[in-house]
Amino acid sequence: MAARTRALTLVVTAAALAAAGQASALGLTSFKQGKGASPVTGSAGTSGSQGDAGLDHCDKPMGAMAVVEPQDFVVQSLGRYGLQSPVQLIRMMIQQSNCFIVVERGLAMQNMQQERALAASGQMRGGSNMGGGQMVAADFVMTPSVVFSESNAGGGGAVLGGLLRSVSPVAGAIAGGLKFKEAQTMMTVVDARSGVQVVAAEGSTKKADFALGASLFGGGAFGGLGAYSNTNEGKIIAAAFLDNYKKVVSTVKGDESLQRSVGTLKQEAAAGGSTTAGAVFNEGDVATPKIGNVKLLATPADTAKVIGTIAKGAELIVLSGKDQNGYINVQGDAGSGWVKKILMNKQ
Repeated sequence: MAARTRALTLVVTAAALAAAGQASALGLTSFKQGKGASPVTGSAGTSGSQGDAGLDHCDKPMGAMAVVEPQDFVVQSLGRYGLQSPVQLIRMMIQQSNCFIVVERGLAMQNMQQERALAASGQMRGGSNMGGGQMVAADFVMTPSVVFSESNAGGGGAVLGGLLRSVSPVAGAIAGGLKFKEAQTMMTVVDARSGVQVVAAEGSTKKADFALGASLFGGGAFGGLGAYSNTNEGKIIAAAFLDNYKKVVSTVKGDESLQRSVGTLKQEAAAGGSTTAGAVFNEGDVATPKIGNVKLLATPADTAKVIGTIAKGAELIVLSGKDQNGYINVQGDAGSGWVKKILMNKQ
């Protein structure tokens, strides 16, 4: 009896591997081009990305992007497959592409606000440089969603199951485990200043996965293949988001009116450590000196020529809110020039 059982196991295994080979030859177990791409992998940093596959890359960012959490029912639906929110995955994908700078507007924002509250209360060390006017503004806000995710036991699985069932009922049952898995996602992008939705795109992918049921072979050597099937839903959804994001990038690339002026990731990250904290000034704002005899300089440098001095309470018009070396460009009775930002109040 034991010999017959071992022989049957070998026959079933051979049939299963043959079915997998047929599926691969037919292209059933590969990602379908045009319906998705490879799952998101690798890493990203200020010096570039590694290990990403299938992404469209940009020479420079086209704006700053905030990615918000999807609605609760989407996260709950993903939880049925053991999947968490896709936001971190999408953020990495965006950073790898270099098409947008990712700004934090999620859970970590609470910790950032906590740090600023500590600075405002005087608890930070001197020179911590934590305060107002340092954060990069989000040009766009992206909201992701999973429209549907399903597994259909028909199609190729049923065909291969019928072919092998004539050889072995057990082998036919294994081949019937070939399931087409599909996912469709949606990304909407809103202009952060106007609130106008500027991009709406869908993404999808379709893949067949040959899974050996762990219940058939117990928890032995074949259990790993069953586990792969359990985590495959995540790979399908990641591929759909990848397809989705490529369409977002294509849309923004094709419309110059949607592209915003922003520095490289390395430049923006470096600015966070050097930018002087203080009031945020915009072009046309009115600024007044905090003290008397503030120097008005010809260029934004401590060693620059002094054009004149400004009395306390004098009103100046801000010509450019973007500071350079801690100076802002202003216009007053003494002419136009540069003043130290930390010495000015915003009216």
